[in-house]
Amino acid sequence: MHGTHTGSDLQAVKTTALRDGDHYVINGSKTFISNGSHCDLVVVVAKTDPSQGAAGVSLIVVETGTPGFERGRVLEKVGQHGQDTRELFFADVRVPVTNLLGAQEGLGFYQLMEQLARERLAIASVCAGMAEAAVLEAVKYVKQRQAFGRELWKYQHTRFELAELKAEVLSIKTTVDHAVQAYIDGNNSPDIASMAKLVAADKGVAVVDKCVQFFGGYGYMMEYPIARAYAAARVNKIYGGTSEIMKEIISRAM
Repeated sequence: MHGTHTGSDLQAVKTTALRDGDHYVINGSKTFISNGSHCDLVVVVAKTDPSQGAAGVSLIVVETGTPGFERGRVLEKVGQHGQDTRELFFADVRVPVTNLLGAQEGLGFYQLMEQLARERLAIASVCAGMAEAAVLEAVKYVKQRQAFGRELWKYQHTRFELAELKAEVLSIKTTVDHAVQAYIDGNNSPDIASMAKLVAADKGVAVVDKCVQFFGGYGYMMEYPIARAYAAARVNKIYGGTSEIMKEIISRAM
């Protein structure tokens, strides 16, 4: 879990875990924590040595029943209402030093960086699936919706627009598949994973947006899956590293 106002800047974590004998004393807060309501075990990103920047970050496991741990309110998101997001607070939370992940302190930054490619590939895969589902929903709708006496599907413009979107979905899936295969083959490359997330998130959101248009006013009603997809899709360009951060990572490898 990243600290408040931290996001992709892992070195800016403000939560601290200071050694006190055989325990760490954890103080700080976390925000935008997915599934914060359900977890009974959390991995906290904290500064065990605030003077060392990235080298002073560690990962520490905390059981949610530990005194001093509290859950904040459930945050009201634009979309993805089936998955809660909330704040977590730590006030003098004491845990044994054996709860440290890794052989020694200060490895947290590297442990996180090792897993970021995997997270970004997971999000990219979701984006690909969401884009494909949106096109399928649009095709189904235009084949049964009538305008001016005939189905929308019978208008060449409609078919051409959907043909283009279907091709776009294939290009997204191909990019994601390439990056996932590279990861499976042992190439845990940050720039390849970042390219997959950048393409899948940006193009995927655009595909869903275009699919909404086929539904007219119904596409703006939350009872329709396409409207819920529209609300849920936008955050893919933000969490797991913003599209701007993806560009920065890719450019560093050029």
